[in-house]
Amino acid sequence: MTMIFLGGSRDIFELPVPAIERIGAIVAAEHGVLIGDAPGADAEMQGLLAGYNYEHVGVFHGGPEPRNNLGDWAAYHVPPVDGEKGFAIHAAKDREMVRRADFGLMVWDGASPGTCLIILRLAIIGSPCVVYDTMRGTVGTVHTIADWRAMMHHAGLDVRGEVETRMTADERVAAAT
Repeated sequence: MTMIFLGGSRDIFELPVPAIERIGAIVAAEHGVLIGDAPGADAEMQGLLAGYNYEHVGVFHGGPEPRNNLGDWAAYHVPPVDGEKGFAIHAAKDREMVRRADFGLMVWDGASPGTCLIILRLAIIGSPCVVYDTMRGTVGTVHTIADWRAMMHHAGLDVRGEVETRMTADERVAAAT
């Protein structure tokens, strides 16, 4: 079964119509869905999938219980590395979803460093990711690290700096090549 990582920015509370249509196509094709438990895009996508009564969904969470699991799907706890706080609590589960994904679909607000890193991680392993950039009103597919760098060219310096501080050493090397 093809596995698709659905996600996006926590500040997204309305999915673009083309993303809704693409998720409908994922359901129609009966692909597996990997999704996080965050508010925002994750919860919006979960609500859409729950509305379809879709069963092929796994919800990944870093905390003891999922913050959102709107379809009462199988939940996968991926604990953070000891001592991690803030965004880092969720980095391990994001990496696990990337590891399992064949493709990605992200709804990005043009500013979320976490979403940027997920897109980079997918590019590193060669899993294409469709990106709906709500800030610019664009959609594109990131296939390679060069595509990711082109996407980041449009991000502000503050976003690029925040992404850089969250990268692992290996991700920093991959992004530079």
